[in-house]
Amino acid sequence: MKVTKLEGKQFRAMVAVGAERLSVNAEYVNSLNVFPVPDGDTGTNMNLSMISGAKAVSSTISDEMGDLAAALSKGLLMGARGNSGVILSQLFRGFAKSVEGKATLTGKEFAAAFTGGVETAYKAVMKPVEGTILTVSREAAKRGERKAEDTDNLIEIMEAVVKGAKISLAKTPDLLPVLKEVGVVDSGGQGLLFVYEGFLEVLSGKATEEVAYQPNEHEMTEMLNAEHHRSVHGHMATEDIQFGYCTEIMVRIGEGETVDSEFDYDTFRNYLNELGDSLLVVADDEIIKVHVHTEYPGKVMNYGQKFGSLVKVKVDNMRMQHETLLEAEQTAPAPKEKRPYGIIAIAAGKGVQTLFESLGAHYIISGGQTMNPSTEDILKAIDEVYAEKVIILPNNKNIFMAADQAAEVSAVDVAVVPSKTIPQGMAAMLAFNEMNDLDSNKNEMTDALAQTVSGQVTVAVRDTAIDGLEIKKDDFMGIIESDIKISKPNRQEVAIETLKAMLNDETEIVTIIFGEDATQEEAEAIAEAVTALDEDIEVEVHQGDQPVYPYLLAAE
Repeated sequence: MKVTKLEGKQFRAMVAVGAERLSVNAEYVNSLNVFPVPDGDTGTNMNLSMISGAKAVSSTISDEMGDLAAALSKGLLMGARGNSGVILSQLFRGFAKSVEGKATLTGKEFAAAFTGGVETAYKAVMKPVEGTILTVSREAAKRGERKAEDTDNLIEIMEAVVKGAKISLAKTPDLLPVLKEVGVVDSGGQGLLFVYEGFLEVLSGKATEEVAYQPNEHEMTEMLNAEHHRSVHGHMATEDIQFGYCTEIMVRIGEGETVDSEFDYDTFRNYLNELGDSLLVVADDEIIKVHVHTEYPGKVMNYGQKFGSLVKVKVDNMRMQHETLLEAEQTAPAPKEKRPYGIIAIAAGKGVQTLFESLGAHYIISGGQTMNPSTEDILKAIDEVYAEKVIILPNNKNIFMAADQAAEVSAVDVAVVPSKTIPQGMAAMLAFNEMNDLDSNKNEMTDALAQTVSGQVTVAVRDTAIDGLEIKKDDFMGIIESDIKISKPNRQEVAIETLKAMLNDETEIVTIIFGEDATQEEAEAIAEAVTALDEDIEVEVHQGDQPVYPYLLAAE
């Protein structure tokens, strides 16, 4: 079998199958997390990111490669979660740049696009680390480029890309000692390999092209509502609306007594395109979903019945809606003024979120470990906080890249303070000064991060050994900054020993935040143990309600 030209239809299916292969293996990718904590979420983050990209591709009408790759890039960017998801989005951002304006791809263009993705991804990472998804993507692209020098067969080129990824993935433990110590390969690289294997399955004919992702009814409704919202809310005169009826139908193909034609997507769409504008047609083997602005809603319905029974019909008079909107705008209250600063903190647990609000945070994104927000989630928060300048506290290093990406594409001036933990984020809040400019606040809040030592207590999800420490499944681990220091069966004992290791001669304040799996009584007992070590240390206990980590600890 030989394929010498990549067309849009194939690429749609490649993206859909790649996303599906990643989805069914997401938990396996999660299991490759180096640290035995119950928040290994690389597979989850990459899966959610890829699903967002696949949805964007499926809702793109054009079948040109440049347009579809751009849609994939945008969908991945907005849905990117965690560092792995952001790097995946950057790989296909570079891919899209390489194929911009192209209707189809040759073998050489296809291979070069992978290399373009690698170049963009490396530039996006401040300090690239070898033995990660970056290495796997680079070695895969190299092998693909070499194969493209010998053949124009896209199947052979994709086989070379997959082989390069597999070989590189197997070598990641040699590049990152911690991988070898734990006995796993890089999780991000493994996730990328699943995507590439899905691509190959479509090109080689092992996966059918009909598997392409189709929006469900809820997603379709969201798409239609967004299109309708854009059309009606424009600042135009009512008489300027050329096509006055927003018409939606859903057709069950082949059913009913009115059927006299076999459905063909292009023929169907071309006919409706002559009846109006803002046309959107999504179809699979059973259902056709249509949205169009037209003067002839009856013609749209009658035409749909030629192919099946109407199971849904909706017609809105947009001229009447527009008049209503204009009247509402005239009586609407004046828009609220932008606040000078907006501070967004990312945190899980009602109590932790309340702590940030008490320190002056204006907007809390619910998330953190196991729940990394997407770039789009952060952009929505930036809009909601409605401020001239915005500061973001990720409070988790796996959210840094999504926050940076949101800051990059936002129209607002945004600074990201690189807080890795909840205690660091709280320390940064105390350093905020509304009278300072954005750069000064970012610098002073970043400097404050070093003034606190952060600790966490959580449970081990598997047996392992890290830095010579034997860890047993279901033991409690004491983590200081990013290093596991203690592993024992007793949670209270681990919390006390962790805090003891965090203290030094200059420690003045200890903060204990207990989560949903801990108790006030145990937290108070831990506080008494700290006081017994040094009665001059002030100890604060707060109910955080956070998941995953029974205790978050801070020493200042």
